[in-house]
Amino acid sequence: MVLAIIIGCEIGFWVLLGLGLASRYLWGLRRLSTILLLLVPLLDVILLVAAIFDMRAGAEGDWRHGLAAAYLAYSIVFGHRTLKWADEKFAHRFAGGPEPWKPPAGGMARARYEWVMWLRIVLAYGIACALLFGLMWMVDDPSRTTGLTDFMLSLVRIPVIAVLWPVSYTLFPKKVGQTTGDSGA
Repeated sequence: MVLAIIIGCEIGFWVLLGLGLASRYLWGLRRLSTILLLLVPLLDVILLVAAIFDMRAGAEGDWRHGLAAAYLAYSIVFGHRTLKWADEKFAHRFAGGPEPWKPPAGGMARARYEWVMWLRIVLAYGIACALLFGLMWMVDDPSRTTGLTDFMLSLVRIPVIAVLWPVSYTLFPKKVGQTTGDSGA
């Protein structure tokens, strides 16, 4: 059940986002656009509630329940940023809006940007773990929640791997204005 809801919520995310942006920029329906875009985070709450009901009904916790918590954590930390990114891209492409914002090209400004992004990833991981600990507390049956602990431990790979970007930009900053590729020689 939870896997089907995960798939439905993922599809729903892109449908609501697409319809919300199309309503705003193609059809001029700003009120409808606002409503559709406000419904996007609700999908993650629905997903987490479904995971809670599934676990409370006797299901054994596994990666699907963990993924529900991770989706909600991502939405809390990156949701607004993701919607803003999509809005800027859509406005530029379909409504003659300004060029979308881009992160700094190099130097210490890029390193700072990468460290902030990494801290957001760590925050999302922490929120996902807090949600999973809450789920384990609600279920109160360690024999049914070991899969959630395993998911948390496997999820820690994301911030561990992601730290490579800010470290590399800090140790080997790309000079601003530097290009990559052949010089034609």
